[in-house]
Amino acid sequence: MYRGFLSSLSRKQWAWAAVGLGAVVVLILLGLSLGTAVPDREAGRLTLDMTLKEAAPVYEVTGSALAKELGLALDAPKNVPMRELGVTEERLRDAEAHLMGHAESTLKYYLYGAIVLWGWLFLVKIGRPEKAGLKRRKVWYPRVGYLVPVFLATVILGFVLGKSPSPMEGAVKLFKTMVGLYPDPLAKTAAFLFFIGLAVVGNKVVCGWACPFGGLTELLYSIPWLKKAKRYKIPFWVSNSVRGGLFVLMLFVLFGIIGGNRGFVIHHLANPFNLFNYEFEGLSILITVIVSLLAGLVIYRPFCQFICPFGFLSWIAERISLYRVKVDHDACTECGNCIRACPIEAAKGRVEKKRFNADCFSCARCLNTCPVDALTYGFAFGKKRSEMIKETNSMKRKLL
Repeated sequence: MYRGFLSSLSRKQWAWAAVGLGAVVVLILLGLSLGTAVPDREAGRLTLDMTLKEAAPVYEVTGSALAKELGLALDAPKNVPMRELGVTEERLRDAEAHLMGHAESTLKYYLYGAIVLWGWLFLVKIGRPEKAGLKRRKVWYPRVGYLVPVFLATVILGFVLGKSPSPMEGAVKLFKTMVGLYPDPLAKTAAFLFFIGLAVVGNKVVCGWACPFGGLTELLYSIPWLKKAKRYKIPFWVSNSVRGGLFVLMLFVLFGIIGGNRGFVIHHLANPFNLFNYEFEGLSILITVIVSLLAGLVIYRPFCQFICPFGFLSWIAERISLYRVKVDHDACTECGNCIRACPIEAAKGRVEKKRFNADCFSCARCLNTCPVDALTYGFAFGKKRSEMIKETNSMKRKLL
């Protein structure tokens, strides 16, 4: 199959592949030379004789954030030694360990960009060989072109380089900055815009291709012997209501409108990215990881669908995605092939012309299923494929 795919690529597609892969390599090399892996921060740098104001910059947080980590009020005195505030040595070390776990690998930003660039190249330019016509559509978008980068994202962006940064963290830290938990609002805003920008370039490609925990559940769902197992598609209105409700609840709790505990992030209780640092600070995190992985065998990306705050925000951003799956409704026969291939209700929403359809993770499962070529992945605001074919045929007739 893969030989058939490669032999069916046109010269133009080979050129795109060469240039695109060259750009991917350049991004990786830039990351290796300019970026950093997880900073080497030794424990024990904080002492009880330090004040919150003195200790907080060590881990690039505000005094309020450090107070929060230590179980103090956000408005605790910042110029008083922590010992006098009742902080114990054990509590200080726990807080320090947690802050060290959030140390960012700047190398990961380059690698996120490299994987998303490859995803765009595969989906838009080379995944559908120009020499393989409709009758050979089964060779289009081979799964290896998707699963290999997903595997690399899980291993390298997750287990090797740790949990930070991640799309989910990019969203949460933006709002934490608004309540004074980080001293660099511009940096946190830039990180969020980086991830949301990648989601806009290709329809949620950063979630579908580069997110390490999303990738882990993708790999579990893609285990070959599970294809015959019964899979469950959760109604989108159910999953998105839960996810959206949690997002709104997070904001109300974070800003102290509910609970009066300003600065508390409910998603910290269910952060599966802790898996990549092998840290399970609370039972709720361990339960989240186990349930997400087990449920992920029969439900597509359960954490992404039900909990992830960035998943909710990137679903909103899908309205302006530059490249996405498109249905030519003039050609569509509503055979249902793409709906059956889609692991959630994204294809169904597009076929039925729903205004707010389910998340599309750009997994490419639907793209080689249409018998009448009504499904494509391309520029969101471009012409329909049927219109382009008519224009091409018209030009050929004029030339003849």
